[in-house]
Amino acid sequence: MEELHGYYLEDLEVGMSASYAKTISESDVYLFAGISGDNNPVHINEEYAKTTFFKKRIVHGMFSAALISTVAGTRLPGPGAIYVDQQIKFRAPVYIGDTAKATLTITEIDERRKRVKMNCEVSVGETLVATGEATFMVDKRPA
Repeated sequence: MEELHGYYLEDLEVGMSASYAKTISESDVYLFAGISGDNNPVHINEEYAKTTFFKKRIVHGMFSAALISTVAGTRLPGPGAIYVDQQIKFRAPVYIGDTAKATLTITEIDERRKRVKMNCEVSVGETLVATGEATFMVDKRPA
């Protein structure tokens, strides 16, 4: 099972970083709406979205947060890490067809509590669309 595990606490250093990028399709938005139950028409109804500030449909903000979860669960800290908390601020919209890139960077390691704090950024091109901080519980290497 060790081959399924990501980084152990002892392998991590402040400054380590990892990213994941995804081009978000219309079907991604519909699937996310179905899974989450968030059927806000600003996401799924083009005619309604035209009447909003954004003038077209926007991707769910929590889709950006899901990309953060992808990095944490698959890259850094990786498989085995447990999400403890997340603070996030949505700064700009993401539109269908955009490529959103989530990047996590380790800012603090608490070896006693087995916690890792990470800076979280999601960008579309040069535009930061979401920023925040997350904490993860990370196992120590088995003895």
